[in-house]
Amino acid sequence: MKNDGVNTERRRFLTTTASVVGGAGALATSVPFVSTLTPSARARAIGAPVEADIGELEFGERKIVKWRGKPVWILRRDDAAIDDLRERDDELRDPASKADQQPFYARNEYRSQRSEYLIVLGICTHLGCSPVYVRKGEGEAHQLGAGWQGGFFCPCHGSRFDLAGRVYKGVPAPANLVVPPHQYLSDTKVLIGDDSGVAQS
Repeated sequence: MKNDGVNTERRRFLTTTASVVGGAGALATSVPFVSTLTPSARARAIGAPVEADIGELEFGERKIVKWRGKPVWILRRDDAAIDDLRERDDELRDPASKADQQPFYARNEYRSQRSEYLIVLGICTHLGCSPVYVRKGEGEAHQLGAGWQGGFFCPCHGSRFDLAGRVYKGVPAPANLVVPPHQYLSDTKVLIGDDSGVAQS
């Protein structure tokens, strides 16, 4: 009877030890596995969605993030800039965004889900140069035209875009700037490269 008691204790000890060691081993192997689920910098560059914080973006400010190795511009527009977008139609090549340069939710005069924010690829649709952001009152009149209300100017060949990324008439660029797929995660977070959460209208 005494030996049976010792054997039982020993059996419990070995079982507990094996469970602890096995659990530690499972944990050690799961950590590297879980870390592979987080996109690496290389994966994000190839095309994984990129999250951007827009909480501290002031009116008139532009933030630049990279998605698929391309610059994505996030511009916060004030009421005056938004109101001005309605008065540019006669000067623009595609004011109603009929060309397929944006997702369905950005096929409007603002070219955005939220009129306050413009999200576009910062690449000219002419030859792929990167235009510069020029605010109202900046730039020379002979380059940007009288009554310039702000927008984007490509110094390479003179293409101009308004604050909705719509191309002006009479410039080399054939189309509006491209709006990438995106969705708002909150009032201060936007996800570039994934619009699976946007409801079809």
